[in-house]
Amino acid sequence: MIDALQFEFMQNALAAGLLASVICGIMGTLVVVNRIVFLSGGIAHAAYGGIGLAFFFNWPFLLGTIGFSLFAAMLMAAISHTIKHRADTIIGVIWALGMAFGIILIDISPGYNVDLMSYLFGSILAVPRSDLFFMILVGVVMTILVVYYYKDLLAMSYDEEFARIRGVPVRTLYFGLIGMLAVTIVLVIQVVGLILVIALLTIPPFIVEKYANTLVQMMVASSLLGALLTIMGLWLSYRYNLTSGASIIMVSGIVFLISLVIDKIRLIAYK
Repeated sequence: MIDALQFEFMQNALAAGLLASVICGIMGTLVVVNRIVFLSGGIAHAAYGGIGLAFFFNWPFLLGTIGFSLFAAMLMAAISHTIKHRADTIIGVIWALGMAFGIILIDISPGYNVDLMSYLFGSILAVPRSDLFFMILVGVVMTILVVYYYKDLLAMSYDEEFARIRGVPVRTLYFGLIGMLAVTIVLVIQVVGLILVIALLTIPPFIVEKYANTLVQMMVASSLLGALLTIMGLWLSYRYNLTSGASIIMVSGIVFLISLVIDKIRLIAYK
């Protein structure tokens, strides 16, 4: 891996992966403890509608995709907050419609031949330095917001009723969290792809949740684990000439399964 870092594209890929790990470690922790993994997956897939809009109307990628994703995310947030017993079904419908809408718009866009697979698995080896600076900016802004609202997010994440009694504007905070999640997903999708975003958002926080005592510890540990999985995946992709995004996902999935086996063994041992 060390010799691979002599190439600029590998340096950029490693930096993008580490930045994505930190961003997803922080947001993924909030996703897992608030149990909105399915909603985050819905936002990620619905983002295809924004990609289609951007190509069809020849808009900047971020303008079309973030706009559509925020609309879809707010709709999903409203549904999940008010019609909880039917939320998963309706979110699934929005998820499917968003993808179908985007793909059809791309199909009928004149003069474009878009590789949809690149949005699934990303092009982490082709990340330019300009995207890295943008990811740093997003990471800094997101971290500042999470730190500023940390106590309110903590209260809402673990006891919504208690948060309301404390005077926390739960509904406003929840919509803000979903909006921040939507922006994060879109920004990271264009770098590492839709599937890797979901993997980094969910797998590291799920693994470290049982070992962390505080929300901050969980965020830090999730970021570090995500970074480790990214490095391992990139090394495998370089060593064996594999697709980078898929390699990172496979490594994450294997570690996830190992953690489940360890949990099962520990449970049996305690009995």
